[in-house]
Amino acid sequence: MRPAKPVAARPVVRPVAVPDEGAGVPCPACGTPNLPERRFCRRCAAELRPTAKAAPLPWWRTVWPFRRRVRASSGGMTRFLVILLVVLALCAGGFLLMPAGRALIEDTRDKLGKAKPVTPASTEASASVPGHPAKNTTDGLSNRYWGAPATGASVTYTFRKPFRLVDVIITNGASKEPEKYALQARALQVDLEVTAEDGTTHKKELTLSDKPGDQTIATGYSDVRKVRLVLRSAVGLAQGRHLALAEVEFFQRG
Repeated sequence: MRPAKPVAARPVVRPVAVPDEGAGVPCPACGTPNLPERRFCRRCAAELRPTAKAAPLPWWRTVWPFRRRVRASSGGMTRFLVILLVVLALCAGGFLLMPAGRALIEDTRDKLGKAKPVTPASTEASASVPGHPAKNTTDGLSNRYWGAPATGASVTYTFRKPFRLVDVIITNGASKEPEKYALQARALQVDLEVTAEDGTTHKKELTLSDKPGDQTIATGYSDVRKVRLVLRSAVGLAQGRHLALAEVEFFQRG
């Protein structure tokens, strides 16, 4: 038999005493105490001093050009110029849209409010046929009318104080009654001219139906002092006949 080979003796590993870290900093992951100088947990290797996360940006910092986190004073002038341009653009837009916005508000108030009648202080016509003065258009009676000799004749209504004119109701012809309506000629178009207290004039062409009864025209003019109606486009006008306008009613916002 061959002699056995000598085998070296294995080293004996002696356990190393682990220092007691019971009074150390607890691990944020597993709660094991660790010495203050440790960077990682001795049990789970979690980082003991993690880097603090940056606070979330406010909502306005998420929009360009504010969304980037930059060093102090980096790009400050650019952001300032952008903000200034945006503010100037908003101011200019608001100034340009102001009349439209005011008109929208007034129209909404007209629709929500209740209209009430307003009576003119005076009524004057450029021409009238005998027995049919212009004041007949504001007497509340539809069987009496203003008689105008021809197209181009006008009637002007003046009011005591300015008001918001929301509607005008016109009763065309000689009467509301169908058998009397066509006894005289009618104007199928009327030029409406509204004068405000500051002298501003608004003009609108009204198209009337050739039928008896009331016809409502929505207006929406503020600070009205005068209203002038000019008769156009006559129908049924012949020798011995004249234009008839039975009634004109004005309504203001209540």
